[in-house]
Amino acid sequence: MTKNPLLGALDPNEFDNNIRPQDDLYRFVNGKWIEACQIPADKSADGSFYVLTENSEKQVRAIIEDCVEGKIAGELAGKVAALYGSFMDEAQVEADSAPSLERLFAPLRTAKTKGDLRDLWAKTWKMGTYDGFFSMGIDIDLNNPDCYINYFSQDGIGLPERAYFLEEKHREVLQAYREHVGRMFSLSGFMSSESQSQAAGNTVVDFETEIARLHWDNVKTRDTDATNNPMTWAELAANLPVFDLDAWRAASRLPEKMFTQVNVGMPDFFAGMDQLWAETDFETLRLWMTWQALNGQVSLLSNALVQANFEFYGKRLAGREVIRDRWKRGVSLASSVMGEALGQLYVARHFPPDSKEKMSRLVDNLIAAYRESISSLEWMGSETRAKALEKLSLFTPKIGYPDKWRNYEKLDVSAPTLVEKVASASQFGTDFWIDKLGGPVDHTIWHMTPQTVNAYYNPTDNEIVFPAGILQPPFFDPQADDAVNYGSIGAVIGHEIGHGFDDQGAKFDGHGKVENWWTETDLKEFEKRTRALIAQYDQYVPRGLPEEFHVNGALTIGENIGDLGGLDIAWKAYLLALKDQGINDPADAPVIEGYTGAQRFFYSWALSWQNKTRVEAAKQLIAIDPHSPAEFRCNGVVANLDLFAKTFGLKPGDDLWIEPESRVRIW
Repeated sequence: MTKNPLLGALDPNEFDNNIRPQDDLYRFVNGKWIEACQIPADKSADGSFYVLTENSEKQVRAIIEDCVEGKIAGELAGKVAALYGSFMDEAQVEADSAPSLERLFAPLRTAKTKGDLRDLWAKTWKMGTYDGFFSMGIDIDLNNPDCYINYFSQDGIGLPERAYFLEEKHREVLQAYREHVGRMFSLSGFMSSESQSQAAGNTVVDFETEIARLHWDNVKTRDTDATNNPMTWAELAANLPVFDLDAWRAASRLPEKMFTQVNVGMPDFFAGMDQLWAETDFETLRLWMTWQALNGQVSLLSNALVQANFEFYGKRLAGREVIRDRWKRGVSLASSVMGEALGQLYVARHFPPDSKEKMSRLVDNLIAAYRESISSLEWMGSETRAKALEKLSLFTPKIGYPDKWRNYEKLDVSAPTLVEKVASASQFGTDFWIDKLGGPVDHTIWHMTPQTVNAYYNPTDNEIVFPAGILQPPFFDPQADDAVNYGSIGAVIGHEIGHGFDDQGAKFDGHGKVENWWTETDLKEFEKRTRALIAQYDQYVPRGLPEEFHVNGALTIGENIGDLGGLDIAWKAYLLALKDQGINDPADAPVIEGYTGAQRFFYSWALSWQNKTRVEAAKQLIAIDPHSPAEFRCNGVVANLDLFAKTFGLKPGDDLWIEPESRVRIW
């Protein structure tokens, strides 16, 4: 049977009729696919996002190869070809690996004091050659969004989060990490024997464990108030008298404007690291910095090192069976360095202008629906409501691609080796942001490339951004019925708008400044509702994982608020679209292939989250990802919606039934 194009990516033949949507909407729509899905060997998961990402990857590869073959001319195409070609020249990469390692290790071997290590890190900061225990990044000042500021944050560990070092459930992974670090010391030739290498690995991991004890966990690090600590350079340096941050600054030779005023994410971490630096012997610090440097460059080195790195980070941590093809890794590298150059060509080939026009109408309807919803919220007072509506009116949507493309004229990839090319590219990327510091805020900047299959909200710009990569089926289909599009891309739009009003976004005003625009009564009610949502998600355990790997409701609360508000408001926006067609009652919306508008809307939502994840990756995501697992992004949201209960006739005893008074509604 020919599938009806009005259903977009929905295929009723794929629905699992052994499962009731009242019990599990996610598996009713996706169950057959999940059962049949064989996750590709080079992936940790598969599903809607991954299919689109792979398609985008192939399209970008074709563009890059046209640059390599001279079909696309010009200086920019030449730079793309030089970087990609260097990565793809395996024989040359192998030949350059040992000399590159020697250049990397030589300053570490000759260092004699802790000060030497500190200065080595500082001198190469722009290129990212040697890492330390903090990171810096320039971005819009969240206390004064008309200018930029230098942000300081915790760093220094080689596992995704402090919990891996400190919690019993990650004990086996930590042991595997110890063995991995030792193996890499051996393979790289830094140590002359296996026993020395493993001893060095243990030393490094023991030290990183102490750093991890000082790290803030990933719930606390998303607390905007706690991590917003503007201070003078002198105030920050006072936290690190033994390390001597002033000496680090002098050695870095970075411009003075980077250090006049700073914002420090975790002040007590810096004070704690100063004490740890003082207590730790030189040799331990030297081994740790060696590991940091090696781990940062390994993807550019010999196949033996790359494969060993994959065995831990790819296979042990993420469950992948084989490493990604070299061309895929080359595309990722080229995209990370010249993403907008490739994006400009990608848009010309793959993003029709009418998609942008239709998407703009969807965004307009979502904003209008949010306006209606906020205007009628029963729990919010008039003073807060006025501020919320003002913020909504100041939202800036960005669709498809930037209005101004990034300039790569100063990018130099002429160095002889791949490692040197990437170091030069890193310096170019750092200089881009340093040049912004002290000048007016550039609101044309995008933080994702057009070919990216994702979307984001940026609170300091109060903008919602939808790259071209996500504007295709199953998320967006210009030929599909409105109910299908509003249940997928409409909910994505609503989700991103919702971030402007989640537990983090609600602390920013419409101009991107951290400011409390809530009355005390309304803020308490908002926090009460978010606590209820946190409690719901804390109960969820992904199928196939032990009970201890339950969802962290506090970590995922921002995304859960975005999902809940996004889907609820997407339905209201769909109603506006129906009214534009002269349909005032959703019951009068067309029935397509036997499905009502509301059914199509929810089925499309479920299809958006189609996903199958390897157990190892699922465990990692539970620990670090602020997004809930796909099944709960689908089911956890609809269970709170009266519309879902009405559409599918839910009643007590159904698995997705929540008593009406216990359902959470925020926006």
